[in-house]
Amino acid sequence: MNIAIDVGNSRTKIAHFKEGKLVHRDVIKKLKLDYFQSLFKSHKIEHAILSSVAERSEEVEAFLSQQCHFIVLDHETPLPYINQYKSPETLGKDRIAAVAGAHHLYPESNCLVIDVGTCITLDFLNKEGVYFGGTITPGIRLRYQAMHHFTARLPLVKRQRLDNFIGYNTETCIRSGAQEGSIMEIQGFIRRYEEVFGEINTIMTGGDTEYFVSQLKSRIFAHPNLVLEGLNQILAYNVNKPI
Repeated sequence: MNIAIDVGNSRTKIAHFKEGKLVHRDVIKKLKLDYFQSLFKSHKIEHAILSSVAERSEEVEAFLSQQCHFIVLDHETPLPYINQYKSPETLGKDRIAAVAGAHHLYPESNCLVIDVGTCITLDFLNKEGVYFGGTITPGIRLRYQAMHHFTARLPLVKRQRLDNFIGYNTETCIRSGAQEGSIMEIQGFIRRYEEVFGEINTIMTGGDTEYFVSQLKSRIFAHPNLVLEGLNQILAYNVNKPI
């Protein structure tokens, strides 16, 4: 069994993989040694990979290193695709893993990976397995917060369904800008990639996936566990890579 650990700013996701299939997923608030001690007592785990955008736990990593073949994802980790990003040391680990997941799910295809969370990231991998980079833009909540924080009078509003893209008061105008603006921006990027590269598979993941998939007119493949799937593919690639 493999485990993939995705440490975010507010929570940690742990996925169990058996013969390449995701069989279980846990969500915990913080990396704790006792969680992994219990996990290794109840499961036969051979390989593990950890990706973190937050603080790391030396205690947990030392334990994992002693118990199994353990990898910490960084910019020097060998990847199952060609990475042409010019500053790989600054590339988000979640983006690295999401691209690996898309490459596995849609081999020999042009893939546009869209992660919709605090920020919206778009990452492009061509059908030859070459990753170029993409786009980082504010997510919906970040747009709301920025408009409220950097102005004297605009209120902080929450996402709600819009019946019309034209706002009829200040709150609905803000929603139109944040929500409809995000949708139109993503649609515009999808069209641009299709104009340049032809047929593409658009894969979406992240906390706002359900909302965007319901609003976008383009064909979207929703994969909520894409980062975890990608981490497992990176792990498998490194386990099987000839020395």
